[in-house]
Amino acid sequence: MAASVGLIPGVAHAGPATPGAAGPHGVTAPDVDLNKAAGSNFTTFVSPAERTVQTAPAAKGQKADATPQTGGTATTAQPTVSLTAKGTSAHGISLDLGVVSDPGTALSVNVAWGDGTSVTFGANGPTNATEAHTYAEIGAYTIKVTLSDGTGERAVNELALTTPGSDFTPYAPTRLLDTRDGTGAPKGKVAPYATTRVKISGNGTIPAGVTAVVLNVTATNTTSGGHVTVFPEGSDRPTTSNVNFSAGQTVPNLVIVPVNKNGYVDLYNGGWEPVDLIADITGYFTRTSSSGYTPLSPSRFLDTREGQGQVAGQGTTGVQITGRNGIPYGATAVALNVTVTNPREDGHLTVYPSGGAVPTTSNLNFRGGQTVANSVIVPVGPDGSIKIRNGAWKGTDVIVDVVGYYSTDGQGSYLPFLPERILDTRDPADWPYGQLERQGYIYMPLSSSRPSNTAYVLNTTVTNTHGDGYLTVSPDPNSLAAYDGGWEVWPTPPNSSNLNWKKGNTVPNLVQAGMGNNGIVDFWNRGWDNIDLVVDIFGVYQTN
Repeated sequence: MAASVGLIPGVAHAGPATPGAAGPHGVTAPDVDLNKAAGSNFTTFVSPAERTVQTAPAAKGQKADATPQTGGTATTAQPTVSLTAKGTSAHGISLDLGVVSDPGTALSVNVAWGDGTSVTFGANGPTNATEAHTYAEIGAYTIKVTLSDGTGERAVNELALTTPGSDFTPYAPTRLLDTRDGTGAPKGKVAPYATTRVKISGNGTIPAGVTAVVLNVTATNTTSGGHVTVFPEGSDRPTTSNVNFSAGQTVPNLVIVPVNKNGYVDLYNGGWEPVDLIADITGYFTRTSSSGYTPLSPSRFLDTREGQGQVAGQGTTGVQITGRNGIPYGATAVALNVTVTNPREDGHLTVYPSGGAVPTTSNLNFRGGQTVANSVIVPVGPDGSIKIRNGAWKGTDVIVDVVGYYSTDGQGSYLPFLPERILDTRDPADWPYGQLERQGYIYMPLSSSRPSNTAYVLNTTVTNTHGDGYLTVSPDPNSLAAYDGGWEVWPTPPNSSNLNWKKGNTVPNLVQAGMGNNGIVDFWNRGWDNIDLVVDIFGVYQTN
């Protein structure tokens, strides 16, 4: 189990402004045991020996219930096998077998995994064995174990199980919660230090068995500073946050959150004044094969400042997604970072699949003159494109960066975590270098030893800002060996952004961080003043 998801070996810091001006410094962060964080995904399935079905009649002098007779001459017992399986990764399981038979009894043990593959090994008398298997597709399977000897098949036991990982199903953008008008909860603001619940499973056409949900959560009508934490109902509230706000702000942030067995999530108001909360769904995860995730290096698909001109007030622009920059035709949804800049007045953006009506949801809220970004996961329309509507009455520039996509051929299945804080530059016990310096970067080896961990879901928060700037998160071209050996090269950050801030702001944004070829992700301060950076981890995409 310890190697199934992997450990975060540490974090390192690369120096400021001029490439190579200060070499990177290694520092060990507190280890985060991702197996423990992802433990709720790893269900144990059991089929005891008593469920073994005898497929050959008992031999002379042998009881049919497989129990050796007592008294007189010793007899041969019918063989049995117990089965215990537990998940080890999104696609993987470990199976413990306990074969019971008389000493010296030679048996052939065949394990049929339920996906058309099998393995066979020998057992001589009572035998305990462990077999591991990786399924190409997540889902429900029935393992069949057959015990045979020289006379043929003797006994069979079966075990039904479900793989731990979850695949994504796009959902038309839909508002599930709006405390301003009573959608999904009683009308009225959420009280300070109180929660409101949101029904996910069974809401509309959302099925039962949802393991995690993609929500755009917005705090509005704020009268003081605070934060919002989103978490599965019935679980301990984590110490992490998803949305941070100040008085008078309307702030959205994308959230991928586990859903409890009853189908609900909670939204906690961590501020000291009441606040209105909004939650819009764009998709959900289940343990049924659907669309897997494929991360990409961030790539700019739209920048209206370069030729097209602003999206007019109440206007819409389209963005072709499939057939470009490695995204195949047939992609079902796309992961974006959408930025508004140079807006001429207050407003909001709505991102939605082409071919449908404009939904009543929103993805970004902005004020005149503000630059603001938010992550977006949105279904792709039948023609492979998406639409972006400007809800303001005046124009704004819009930037769209693509970071990955979902498709039926994608192999990245999701394991949600209990949120863990993996970096806080404000904490000298965690980070001895102080603030992240201007034009500098932090590299984080999340998957240097786990290539099957292709992307992580992170929440990045920038705070204690001394000037304007933006954060870029991207794969690192260097290997961990290069950093350890001191022969790394200074990376070139992509022409994309994940969050933007003004002086004095605290700004969060969800990031689906692809690991690239080396399992290392970089966090770039693209401003000209130092910042503090907080990184929380919420889940991982695995290909096996």
